[in-house]
Amino acid sequence: MSYASLRECVDDLERRRQLVRIESPVDAHLEAAAIHRRVHAAGGPAIYFANVTGCRFPMVSNLYGTMERTRLMFRDALHGVERLVQLRANPQAAAKEFWKYWQVPLDVRFMLPKSVTSGPILAGQTTLSQLPQMQSWPRDGGPFVTLPIVYSEDVREPGLRRSNVGMYRVQLAGNRYQRDAEIGLHYQIHRSIGVHHEAARRAGEPFRVNVFVGGPPSLAVAAVMPLPEGMSELGFAGALGRRRVRMIRRPGTLPILADADFCIVGTIDPDRLLPEGPFGDHLGYYSLTHDFPVLKVEAVYHRRDAIWPFTVVGRPPQEDTMFGELIHELTGPMIPVVLPGVKGVHAVDAAGVHPLLLAIGSERYMPFLGTTQPQELLTQACAILGQGQLSLAKYLMIVAQQDDPNLQVDNIPAFLAHVLQRADWRRDLHFHTQTTIDTLDYSGAGFNAGSKLVIAAAGPKRFELATELPPMMAVPNGFRHPRLVMPGVLAVEGPRCPAPSFDYDESVRARTEARDATAGAMRQFVRDLDVAHPMNQFRLIVVVDDTQFVSESLNNFLWAVFTRSNPADDVYGIDEFTSEKHWSCRGALIIDARVKAHHAPVLEEDPEIARRVDALGAPGGPLHGII
Repeated sequence: MSYASLRECVDDLERRRQLVRIESPVDAHLEAAAIHRRVHAAGGPAIYFANVTGCRFPMVSNLYGTMERTRLMFRDALHGVERLVQLRANPQAAAKEFWKYWQVPLDVRFMLPKSVTSGPILAGQTTLSQLPQMQSWPRDGGPFVTLPIVYSEDVREPGLRRSNVGMYRVQLAGNRYQRDAEIGLHYQIHRSIGVHHEAARRAGEPFRVNVFVGGPPSLAVAAVMPLPEGMSELGFAGALGRRRVRMIRRPGTLPILADADFCIVGTIDPDRLLPEGPFGDHLGYYSLTHDFPVLKVEAVYHRRDAIWPFTVVGRPPQEDTMFGELIHELTGPMIPVVLPGVKGVHAVDAAGVHPLLLAIGSERYMPFLGTTQPQELLTQACAILGQGQLSLAKYLMIVAQQDDPNLQVDNIPAFLAHVLQRADWRRDLHFHTQTTIDTLDYSGAGFNAGSKLVIAAAGPKRFELATELPPMMAVPNGFRHPRLVMPGVLAVEGPRCPAPSFDYDESVRARTEARDATAGAMRQFVRDLDVAHPMNQFRLIVVVDDTQFVSESLNNFLWAVFTRSNPADDVYGIDEFTSEKHWSCRGALIIDARVKAHHAPVLEEDPEIARRVDALGAPGGPLHGII
């Protein structure tokens, strides 16, 4: 199936009972997002909001909410795209196995964008305040576009070939934005739009940006896809949608996506930044208010039958988890080509994606010596941390395929056990300090700033993993409620830290004031333990706020530990020592994963909104039987 528009996709999903229509009024302020979260958590259908309070445009969400539905939408294209990626990874395959790739020229024909003079997008014009004012979380700074397709070009070489299409959040109103005239454009560190922005600044030329909303669903997938260098997002969208992307050429300005549902046209103000945020983000916390570029809006276009698509992010898993799974499915074959020796990389969604990467590599250096110390793995770890958005990883665990050929990188319990059974804390911990981490991660030293820890494990199993608590185990003073999380991992509750603030400057001050006290409690904890202590039977000890929560599920453990710790600040060990500037420990590794004053606040729903959503699931309600 090839969708020419979002409307075609919605109609197709409804025919196939993959979409539920809500005719009763729904408020775009908090209520629609709460409905989305409940339906998505239940594995439910896409949701069409036919009657948006105070707005003439309908909305749709949860389009990509399950892999079944995502594959359904692109059912006629996925094999073709997989073939294209495989050939990109191994061009010689076409000659060796030509019978598998005879259709590639047919797939390639969709990759060339088509220039047109008009299209459905130019049917009408409106204003920013007439668009759905979607707000997902109570403390968000205003309404946001959550599925934007942001288009920019390089002023040094304008045109479609060097264009960038990315998904960078857009704040429609609130804070200090001039109503109907300005919007906020938030893009994180290591995003291609930043290259275009810098080129325009250096050239002293206007930096024009178009924000598309809606259109064929393949555009949204292309906007989040980490494509190989030289592969166009527009071309990828054409291949995935099996239809050439139509762009309206206009003299003196950027082209417009002809089949988009909405298009916001504007120019980045070269002399102004304005506060953007807060925004409830995909780590499960608010990203705080910071100064970001301002887009001066010149026009807002929409098609006659326009639908406003949106998603809701928050603590994973959410709908964007499906984007991650699809990305892995399509681009997995590229890993060994881009990263020689690396067999697989898994960004752990439950840990917020960037905070934790798992990787399987190879140990091929001097095999005749039979060494069991990580060597090539360390080279591969550096390559991973130098590759695109993988460079934002905070914790990277990498193991050798030879040690267990059956180990799968996405089997997280088995992978963690493999690491804990082999890693030697005296040599296998490799810190990168004073470096960059994900913009949305507030566990570090400042905005975009933090540290990384590579844990490389190679060789045979060295350690047995404790599976029960020692009887009558004493816990250092001020700490309590030890619980087994998984084999080899113990959780202990530590003293509570001051609560996070929504004021970033205040959080920085709080960090400075509370750091000594926070670290002091941990240093005392470490001093009270030694290698003879019963807690040292565990390879990893995590200090948390609530051991029951952390031990209830693997996802709780991954989320709490890896989103709430900064390696350089929060990693300790029993019998710590430093040799040749290499930090190590002879006993258990300890991670302080408590919520701290400089962290961002956790996302929480409005209880009244939640009660209204419950009513929609009651007998006779539109969501009865779904939530």
